[in-house]
Parts: sequence; structure tokens; C-alpha cells
Amino acid sequence: MDIIDLRSDTVTKPSRGMRKAISKAAVGDDGFGEDPTVNRLQEMAAELLGKEEALFTASGTMSNQIAIKVLTNPGDEVILEVDSHTFNYESGAPAVISRVQLRPLKGKRGMLTAEQIAQTIRGPETPYLETKLVCLENTHNRAGGTVFPLEEMKKIGDLCRAKGIRVYLDGARLFNASVATGISLAEYARNCDAVSVCLSKGLGAPVGSLLAGDKEFIRRAKKARKLLGGGMRQVGILAAAGIYALENNLGRLAEDHRRARYLAEEINGLGGIEIDMDAVQTNIVVMSLANCKLTVPQAIEGLKKEGVLVVPFGHQRIRAVTHLDVSLKDIRKAVEIFRRVFAR
Repeated sequence: MDIIDLRSDTVTKPSRGMRKAISKAAVGDDGFGEDPTVNRLQEMAAELLGKEEALFTASGTMSNQIAIKVLTNPGDEVILEVDSHTFNYESGAPAVISRVQLRPLKGKRGMLTAEQIAQTIRGPETPYLETKLVCLENTHNRAGGTVFPLEEMKKIGDLCRAKGIRVYLDGARLFNASVATGISLAEYARNCDAVSVCLSKGLGAPVGSLLAGDKEFIRRAKKARKLLGGGMRQVGILAAAGIYALENNLGRLAEDHRRARYLAEEINGLGGIEIDMDAVQTNIVVMSLANCKLTVPQAIEGLKKEGVLVVPFGHQRIRAVTHLDVSLKDIRKAVEIFRRVFAR
């Protein structure tokens, strides 16, 4: 039985062309800054993001934790959205690694506002914590792949600059936001002191993220990466996959977005499935089963038996993610499987 894997866009496998690029990669010792393929990838990323320099890291979580460590001091407060990746999926790392306190705020579809942040900031006049960093996420995973409005990001950036607060953008799926809106990566990143992007999701690379900022930020980020065990050697074989992904897989993200929309439109309302269609903006579809006869475990198992893999996304929700290894034919077949499973 063929499996249609909609669990995440992280399940993608390197294509034949990407594997060929990996096999031909020129390598050197990245610890000495001598891997030419890594250097080229970092230069490409810095240019795309409009920053002075970029740094190749092992994962999005590593990028997030490096950024928090560099942009804060122990005892600082970090404002972020309550459903953000950093708050939910990184094993409490900010407290362990950077010894900061997180201040989670509830946003609308994962998005914080400048007004909301302004009302929450603790300034230097307080005898308690002082807010030193705001973390944003674009697109927002748990909100269903929603795109952060650029105008609101600008307002947040202006507010934080006026208050002496740094802004970091977890852009694990920023490529999706850019393709969905036509807004450049650099335009999004301009409002932030540092930004990361992930190569191993929609772009299909096997490993890696990129962290970008000014030269001083990257200088300190390299030390933090080393502290976290992220110093690598002949890593050009992985960087080559990232270069291939940037050169070949960026524009095609629009196909994933169309397929996610098609899936959502076809199954919304089916057997009690409820989807916030306004939140289906990129490649993620979050389904509420609150009014279904099937529980989340029953739905997941029923779909799995028919050949579709999805993941639980809370007590009453499941998530499906489209990606380059899932064709339109696969999505049409998945729709039919959803109809069979939820009709029972």
C-alpha cells in the first residue's frame, strides 16, 4: 500500500538532483571557515535575508536557542506567542541554556500586535524582570501556517527599537510566507535584529537551518553554536543540499499551498470536521474534531489503515501538511480516504 505522508514537511527526502549535488560538493573544515560550499550557502542566505552575514546550523531549534542566548542576558524576559514553537517544542531550552524567563501572550491566529506587546513590556524602571527580547514566528505552525502581517511586524519593530528591545524572527517557514504573499524575505527580516530560516521543511533538504544578522551577532552566534555542540567540519555535503533547495525548490512552494487549500476545501465539514479556512494560508491544514464522532486517536488510526498519515495537534485537533513529496494525485486520493474514514 502506498503511504501518503501528511505528518509534516520535515518528512521530505532528498531528490535525485539534490543527491547528485551532495555527491559533488566541495568540502573543507568549517571549523576553520574553510568549507567553500558552506561559505557559499551562508552568503546566499545573507543576501536573500538582507543581513550582513548568516550562519549554517543543524536545526531550527538550534538557531532559535543561539539567537535567544546572543540577544539576552540571564534573568531577562522574552515575550513570545503562547503557541509558538520555542515555547512548546524546544524542551524548555531558553530557561536551561540562556536562563531567561518566557512571557507567553495569546495572539490571534498566532500573531501578536504592537499594542499587545506595548502593554506587556517591563522596562528598566521595574524592580523585577526587564523585557529584552520579542520573538515572532512566521509562518505560525500551531495556528495553521498563518502568515504574520508585514505592517504589524513593522509596528512591532518600531516599538522595540524605541524601547531598546531586540526582535528575533523564527522564520522556519518564512519561505512559505514569502511565496504566499510575494513579499521578499529581506522585507520581512528588515524588521528584526536576527532571523532564521529552515532548509529541511518545504525546501526538502535533509538537514539544516540558517541564522542571519549583523556581523557582531554572527560572531557571537558562532561561539554559542560551538557551546551547543554545533561546530561542524566537512559539512559542505549538507550545505550543497541547501544550495540546491534554494535554487530549485523555492518557487514550487506555491504548489504545496494550492494542494493544502484543495484538501481543506474538500474535507471541511466532512463528518463534523471543522477547519478555519481563513487560516489555511500556506501548506498546513489544522482540523478540529470537536464535533466528530471519531476521537483524535480513532481518526489517526483509521486514516493510517487506509494509507494517510497525519498527526495529533492537541486534544481535539489533527494536522496535515503538504510538501514536495506529495502530488496533487496523492491529495485527491487522500480526500477520498478522508471521506471513507469519516463517513463510518
